[in-house]
Amino acid sequence: MGHSQLDQLVSMANQIADNNEHQGDENVVAAFVALHLKRFWARSMKQQIIDYSKTENNQLKPMTAKAIALLAKEYA
Repeated sequence: MGHSQLDQLVSMANQIADNNEHQGDENVVAAFVALHLKRFWARSMKQQIIDYSKTENNQLKPMTAKAIALLAKEYA
């Protein structure tokens, strides 16, 4: 997957987090976003965003990064 496709994954993940901030506190929102990614994203997409989250200076918003950390525990 090319760089622009990775940018799209990052953008989509950040949007999912932004659009669900109303779900509750940050732990609830992170769990909700992680569940959404688990259910609706292809395994390859999940793996790419997990790998990307481990890089320095990534463009993930804090809530998105927290959700991806939860997701990563299932794919460790």
